[in-house]
Amino acid sequence: QVQLVESGGGLVQAGGSLRLSCAASGRTFSNYAMGWFRQAPGKEREFVMAITRLGGSTNYADSVKGRFTISRDNAKSTVYLQMNNLKTEDTAVYYCAAARTFGLPSASADFDSWGRGTQVTISS
Repeated sequence: QVQLVESGGGLVQAGGSLRLSCAASGRTFSNYAMGWFRQAPGKEREFVMAITRLGGSTNYADSVKGRFTISRDNAKSTVYLQMNNLKTEDTAVYYCAAARTFGLPSASADFDSWGRGTQVTISS
């Protein structure tokens, strides 16, 4: 499995921006599609965005359309989640995940490795 460490979370006001990073190690990063999930208090973990191995395709949850962007730098073994126009409902622990697949996964079960998460809190 690949090891994943998220960073970049914090507290921001509604309308603000944050960029999350996820650094991978232990395996060849470009062999993995990457995804971001989030879990709010009292709710189930939900899919946010994903990106294919070489970054050619992405998918996203409707709730973040037009506000969040996923990208990756395979030379740095890092995937990013740029979050703009943040809303209070974006408050959650954000998790990075890796899937050894050529496709574009979106289900939790599709992912093999998970980070420990980073807290994002949006104040009104």
